Amino acid sequence: MAKVTMLNMTGAEAGTIELNDEIFGIEPNQNAVHEVVKNYLANQRQGTQSAKTRAEVRGGGRKPFRQKGTGRHRQGSSTDPSQVGGGIVFAPKPRDYRYKVSKKVKRLAMKSVLSSKVEEKEIIVLDELKFDAPKTKEMVKVLENVKAQKKALIVMAEKDENVIRSAANIPGVRTALVTTMNVYEILNHTNFIVTKDAINKIEEVYA
Repeated sequence: MAKVTMLNMTGAEAGTIELNDEIFGIEPNQNAVHEVVKNYLANQRQGTQSAKTRAEVRGGGRKPFRQKGTGRHRQGSSTDPSQVGGGIVFAPKPRDYRYKVSKKVKRLAMKSVLSSKVEEKEIIVLDELKFDAPKTKEMVKVLENVKAQKKALIVMAEKDENVIRSAANIPGVRTALVTTMNVYEILNHTNFIVTKDAINKIEEVYA
């Protein structure tokens, strides 16, 4: 099992923690990660785009100009896609982009990104993360103490409003629960900051 040094909120060492190799020590599967990220981004699409085909645009009642003698190409309708104000060829219409990926692939992708964070030393384990009240300054200080990069994902075991609100106004910093974190967010943030309790819960969920 891989051992990672735990830090406290001041940035001092607070012991070590052993990480389960089945979750944090596998060979990352790039195909699974790519499939899950693609699925996540597709599911975020609203699919509300819409344009009119030649059957839907206004006009087209009579031939726009005579067949010969104008020096223009012969044209039968002002709704033709080649005309200004005409319809759109294969016009996009509202549609649902959502599709499903198997649970097995999702789990493999999650284990892959968690393992890459350990391998690349981008994981920061805190013994605890607690604030008496929501204070952005306190959260900024903690991030500086643990030498976190500008883009950081903070993962907690249970919902803590003080932590969530303390991080809400810091650019590039997001919070998540073990049950709501996703592969895209982990990849999209340089540092994966996780509490000891959250590590235990991750190992319970993904073991």
